Amino acid sequence: MTSRERVRALVKRFRQVYPNAHCELDFKNPLQLLIATILSAQCTDKRVNMVTPKLFKKYPTAAAFANSNPATLENEIRSTGFFRSKTKSIRAASAAIVSNYAGKVPQTMEDLTALPGVGRKTANVVLGNAFGKNVGIVVDTHVVRLANRLRLTTQSDPEKIEQDLMNLVPRTDWTLWSHWLIWHGRRRCFARKPDCSNCEVFALCPSGKIFLRTGEAREPEPGQIKSSRRIAVQTRARLPVLPVRASG
Repeated sequence: MTSRERVRALVKRFRQVYPNAHCELDFKNPLQLLIATILSAQCTDKRVNMVTPKLFKKYPTAAAFANSNPATLENEIRSTGFFRSKTKSIRAASAAIVSNYAGKVPQTMEDLTALPGVGRKTANVVLGNAFGKNVGIVVDTHVVRLANRLRLTTQSDPEKIEQDLMNLVPRTDWTLWSHWLIWHGRRRCFARKPDCSNCEVFALCPSGKIFLRTGEAREPEPGQIKSSRRIAVQTRARLPVLPVRASG
């Protein structure tokens, strides 16, 4: 099976496994998603979602964020980490949106990445989820990990990984592809001890068989031992049998 064929199979399977996959940052408009995505850097979506309700109520527009008191905003987002740099990015990006785009979040990659503190990943999040535009593929830590484990790239740089994935994944699924890998990374394919025994895409993952054989995968629950052993036996059965050389 080629990488492209495997991706097609993965798309079909992920669509069944995660039919409701979506961005897990809470937002009601493009500006809120932009701010939430900036806050999500080095922070969990859960933590960001705890901070943003009061934040969005107090600052309903780009102008409100641009005119916010830096010290006050820093304190309001402190729990998301890196609050000083995030405050600078939020205020500067909001000011640019007000002055250059009449207070509306722009809808192109070029315009979004021109905003202070906004990189390609953030732009992809906004374009795909707020505007429904498949311009690129969001590559976060989960996508980096799974893209390598699924052997869809050999790269470590996010932009190079994105290019590899864009060449394999149908464009209509670019936004969903990120959601599927992020959801699977959070729920099954953990950074440490992936749950290969219960993995819904085990048959399509070159790494899962290795993790089970080497013990790098998570130990199965007591009630799952038989199924885990069955997977391991099936895996060993598929390994090539090497010829035995005569001694001497």
